[in-house]
Amino acid sequence: MTLQTVASTGQQALAASPPSRRIGELADLLARRASEDGIWPTPIPGLSVIRFSKPSDEIAHALHQPAVCIVAQGAKRAMLRDEVFSYDASRFLVFSVDLPISAQVTEATADAPYLCFRLDLDPAAISALLLKAGYAAAAHQPSGRGLFLSQVTDTMVDAAVRLMRLLESPDDANMLAPLAVQELHYRLLRTEQGARLASIAQADSHACRIARTIAWLKTHFAKPLSIETLAREAHMSTSSLHFHFRNVTSMSPLQYQKLLRLQEARRLLVGETTDVADAGYRVGYESPSQFSREYSRLFGLAPSRDAQRLRTSGAVAVY
Repeated sequence: MTLQTVASTGQQALAASPPSRRIGELADLLARRASEDGIWPTPIPGLSVIRFSKPSDEIAHALHQPAVCIVAQGAKRAMLRDEVFSYDASRFLVFSVDLPISAQVTEATADAPYLCFRLDLDPAAISALLLKAGYAAAAHQPSGRGLFLSQVTDTMVDAAVRLMRLLESPDDANMLAPLAVQELHYRLLRTEQGARLASIAQADSHACRIARTIAWLKTHFAKPLSIETLAREAHMSTSSLHFHFRNVTSMSPLQYQKLLRLQEARRLLVGETTDVADAGYRVGYESPSQFSREYSRLFGLAPSRDAQRLRTSGAVAVY
């Protein structure tokens, strides 16, 4: 199997092409599964439908896990620090690693709501597919962003449509859904950005090592960060770790840890109604003033005011 590659820079400005001819059918199938706004899991593991009937009033913050997002109607933008990735029915978005992002629906109306097909990506399943296809790439090829855009293809939308149709035949879904998911993985690997996705599933690649580093950070984010420990976990030198971590995430390990801490603190404040000092302490801050300062810088309000506003508004995340 031959996978095409393109430069990893300039994806924010990726030129739009006409939407896939099957995108309208995908939109109809998504609308049947989501009659109200929100994020709706389906009986097929890892498959969700997202619907919003108006542009987002505010920017949502989340740790987004590996997934492919295919918009069938409307448009959205995801922000990774200062980088903006805008996508619609002509472009799909892939998260190849866990990334702390912000997001906002930019085009949606009551008559034509934002509709998105989201399928979580399993690196182990992609690795098995690569092995089956006999694909082998250089393990030490340069790592690229863990978030990227590419042009939607008819074959990819066909696979998404078939997977959505299986929701209407539960008995068939038990047998055929894994095959439909595998087909979608294959179609992703055959796109212009497929090699970047493949690198995450190859055990000795730089990208895969950074993914393991991220997994370690997710478990230990509340503890003091040791770059030497991270480097040992990744089996990399500290300089190589810094270089490839920034290539994949656009930030340093310390900046990534800070975003994990602040997003978890926000979840605690809104969902568990803990006090500000306790929330900061539980995510690793020893100084309440530093916690409040960094929280306010990221979310735009002091922790207590922000939590109260979110509880009052009942804001729904836009993943």
